[in-house]
Amino acid sequence: MEALTFVSKALRKYLTFSGDNKLKRGEAPPLPRGDFDKTRAPKADRFTAGFARAEIMPGDITKKKYYIAGYNINNPAKGILDKTYVHALWLDDNSGRGGMVFVSLDAVGLLNSDANAIKASLSGFMKQSGCRAIHIFCTHNHAGIDTMGLWGPLPLSGKDPGFMKTVFAATKDAVNRAYEDRRDGDLFHGSVEVPDMQKDIRTPVVFSKTLTRLRFVPSDGSREIYWINFASHSESLGGENSFISADFPGYMRDEIRAKTGAETFYCVGAIGGMITMEIIDKYKIESTKKIGKNLAGYALSVDGETKLSPVINSVRQEFYADSDNSVLMIAAKAGILKAKKYAISWARFGFALKTEMTYLEIDTLKMLLLPCEIFPELVYGGYLSAEESATGLGPEVNPVPLTQIAGDDKLMIIGLANDELGYVLPPNDFLLDEDVPYFNRAKDRHGRNHYEETNSMGPGTAAKIAEVFGDIMETVKKSR
Repeated sequence: MEALTFVSKALRKYLTFSGDNKLKRGEAPPLPRGDFDKTRAPKADRFTAGFARAEIMPGDITKKKYYIAGYNINNPAKGILDKTYVHALWLDDNSGRGGMVFVSLDAVGLLNSDANAIKASLSGFMKQSGCRAIHIFCTHNHAGIDTMGLWGPLPLSGKDPGFMKTVFAATKDAVNRAYEDRRDGDLFHGSVEVPDMQKDIRTPVVFSKTLTRLRFVPSDGSREIYWINFASHSESLGGENSFISADFPGYMRDEIRAKTGAETFYCVGAIGGMITMEIIDKYKIESTKKIGKNLAGYALSVDGETKLSPVINSVRQEFYADSDNSVLMIAAKAGILKAKKYAISWARFGFALKTEMTYLEIDTLKMLLLPCEIFPELVYGGYLSAEESATGLGPEVNPVPLTQIAGDDKLMIIGLANDELGYVLPPNDFLLDEDVPYFNRAKDRHGRNHYEETNSMGPGTAAKIAEVFGDIMETVKKSR
C-alpha cells in the first residue's frame, strides 16, 4: 500500500508539472456559444426517415485477440454469441435545414476524438445530402470489443486499429444506406413504465422506469422504424462472459423485428449510479435473451401515442471538462486513451478535455444528449441528505437537477452521446480513497463501496454539466 501511495502521489505531481508546462505554451481558446437552430412552425406535413444497419464484426475473430470491454482487463474474446451492429437513422423535418443522422453502436463507448473522426469521414455525405448534424451514441455494451482502449493487457491498449477501421467503415455504410432508405411518413411519441426489470445497486435508489418510443410510420405502408430509449447498463451477460454479443438490446431488436417487421434504433438513458437489469435466472445467455424479449414486449405495449409535428430544433455546445482522475489522465498520456488535452488554467492539472452536449426538441419532446453515464439523481432529483451521504454534506452542494433546468420532468436523456467521460456523480456523495485516489475504491462511513468514482472525471463534472445545460436553456429562452 505504501508503494502504491508513493506512485499515486508521484503521478499527480507529474501531471501538475506537465499541465504547468502546457499552460506556458498558451491557454486553449474559449469555445463559442452554440446557436439555437430552430424553426417556429412546421414547413411540411411529414417527416422523412430512413434506417440501415451494418455488422461490426472482425473477419479474423478466430485468429487474432480482441478484448471484451466493460468488466475485466485482458479478457480475450473466445467466440461469438450473436453479432454486433451499427445502426443509423436519418430523420428530417423537411424544414429546408437538412436532416440529421443518429448512429447507435453496440459498443461500450466511443471517445470524442473517434466520434469526430467518423463525422469527418462523412463530410462528403454531409455535403451531398445536406445533413446538418451527426450524433453518435453507444449502447454501453459490456459484451462487445474494446473501442476505448481500457480493457486490454495493461499497460497496452485493448483497442485494435483494424477493428476500429471496421467500425468506421460500417458506420459510413450504414449512414449512406439509411439516407438511401428515406421515406416520408408520420412520427409518433409514446412511453410505458417498466416496473420490474431494472435495479439500482448504489444508494440512493433513483432511476427512470420509463421506456420512451418514437415510432416512424411510412406513408407507403413499408416497414416502420422504432427509436427506443431506456435506462440500463447493457451487461446482462455478466462479468464472467468472454463471448461477443450485443447483449439484451440485440435480442430486443430481434424480437421487435420478428413480431412487427420494424427495425429498432436503441439508446440508453441516465444509467449511472448504477442502473442495471435484474437477472432472470442463472443461465446468462438464456436470461439475456429473456430480458431482451421482455423489454421488447414493453416496447410493443406502448399506447396512447402523440403524433409529433415535423419540427427538429437543436443546440450543440462544446465545453471543456476538467479531469481530476490521475489514472485516466496517465492513460491518456500513455496513449491508451486517445484523448486530446487542452491547456486550461482552472483545471486541476492545468489541462482539460474538450467534449460536447446537444439539446434537441422534436416538436414537444425535449432531449438532452450527454457524453457520459450520469447518475439519475442529477437528472431527476432525490439526492442523499447530509446524514445519508458519504461526505456528510447535504444536497445543497449538488447542482440543480437537469429536469428542473429544462423545466420539463419528462426530459429524455441520451447517455454516451458523442463521447464517454465515465460516471458523473453528485458532489455530496463523491468519495475517494485518501491515500490512492482513483486507484482504490473508497469505503464510506456507512460501509458502502465507492467504485464509480474510480471511473469518473472527478467531483466537478456534475456542476459543469449543469452549468453548460443552464447556458443552453438560456439561449433557447432568449430565442423564443
